[in-house]
Amino acid sequence: MAYMHRVHSSEVASSVLPVVAVPSAIPFIVGTAPVNMTDGHANKVKYVQNYSEAFAAFGYVPPKEDASSRLKKYEYSISEFMFSQFQLFGVGPAVIVNVLDPAKHKTQAATTTVTLDTKTASATVPETGILLDSVVLSGTDNSLTVDEDYLLAFDDIGQLVITSLKNQDGDFRCPTGTAITFSADKCDPSQVTADDIIGGVSMVNDVEIKKGLELIEDVFPLFGIVPGILIAPGFANNSTVANVMAAKSSSINEVFKAISVCDIPTEAVKSYSEASNWKNENNIVNPAQILCWPMLQQDSVLYHMSTQLVGLMGQVDENNGGIPYESPSNKTFSTTGMTLADGTEIPLSLPNAEYLNGQGIVTGLNFIGGLRAFGNRTACYPANTDPKDAFIPIRRMFCYITNTVVQTCWQRLDKPLNRRQIQTITNTIQVWLNGLVAREYLIAGRIEFREDENTISGLSDGISKFHVTITPPSPNREIEFILEYDASALSALFSA
Repeated sequence: MAYMHRVHSSEVASSVLPVVAVPSAIPFIVGTAPVNMTDGHANKVKYVQNYSEAFAAFGYVPPKEDASSRLKKYEYSISEFMFSQFQLFGVGPAVIVNVLDPAKHKTQAATTTVTLDTKTASATVPETGILLDSVVLSGTDNSLTVDEDYLLAFDDIGQLVITSLKNQDGDFRCPTGTAITFSADKCDPSQVTADDIIGGVSMVNDVEIKKGLELIEDVFPLFGIVPGILIAPGFANNSTVANVMAAKSSSINEVFKAISVCDIPTEAVKSYSEASNWKNENNIVNPAQILCWPMLQQDSVLYHMSTQLVGLMGQVDENNGGIPYESPSNKTFSTTGMTLADGTEIPLSLPNAEYLNGQGIVTGLNFIGGLRAFGNRTACYPANTDPKDAFIPIRRMFCYITNTVVQTCWQRLDKPLNRRQIQTITNTIQVWLNGLVAREYLIAGRIEFREDENTISGLSDGISKFHVTITPPSPNREIEFILEYDASALSALFSA
């Protein structure tokens, strides 16, 4: 060191690190979208913050009336999610994966002719999902060419609009007022299967290609966020999909945790008393699963309960500073009734709803304050009664704590395992836990570096273990008032 003759300073690293903020309710949804309106890509992970971004990335087709049920149903599950999440509940962001491949999941359009209006020289094809590159228009004498004779665009409900261009003389290039032959392919979301949602991993030219639910592994590397909830409305009522979702949510990138929300199919289960049998027969018993029954309808539009429950959890978390310590139960759905897929109304009584809750199933109850989510238990209940597994908010708090400590302390990985390293980690996490306790998000929380859990061989091999003990509050699921008749008070009748 050079000779010094001065007053000066130096710095050391802080003993307490800033805690990384971890959003708790960012949903990861895998489903189908009318991507013929956008880029047409399948199995691409996209992060969107609001409805406008979601519309630009995936398009949107509103629900269509179903003749048998007299309800409107969404043809595309991502459209259902977009409207519920961003419009009904007003929460964001979200991570979305469309698995509908227009090159694979398609059929021929039913429309065979179109007639352009004589004044506007345009016509609307009364179908959605039309694939632009497959459109063929033919006049009476010759075929017509897109961008030379006519333009193609979509209206705000996903229908194709054909507009004639003009020639040099100002005349329309396409015949108007007469039928023109039309043919095209269109997206067919009904061809998307459970296997498409589950996806997988393959190697193409030595490059790893992920599809479906496997793409959850790419979310953190791409966007630096951890999804808090997995959802696949319309597909998660398949037991295989539901159980793959649970497995993925239990180990994201092998270090993060989330939960998944799935539905009991109302086509098969038409009574609350049948729900428990379906759950057990399909082995939906994982602590990382929330199971819902039946469906919801809002002004005659049908929604999967899982779709709205995700939005509701986002609302509740947002009201609590992003901390998932409060149950979504007894909070208002955006719905006017509960129903089966065939339109049959389901009016549950309190004992009916309690029965479902006792079987680890979340439902709805129209009792006091409108139709509300009702149920605090994950799907592992009643077989597993451990509070950290069986209560929805406690399970989510354990996920939240895990994801926070991993991201906060990752910067300490590979630092020298000395006393300063141990103190920095324990001080950082304890200060953060104290803050959660002070705001009553936790009843208690502490971190310890225990000698009995850190062996000499482990420490010499660079392995340290920190024991975190937390007590999130349980949801107050039962409130009892004990009333007693006090006969002794009758003596007041004899007082002057």
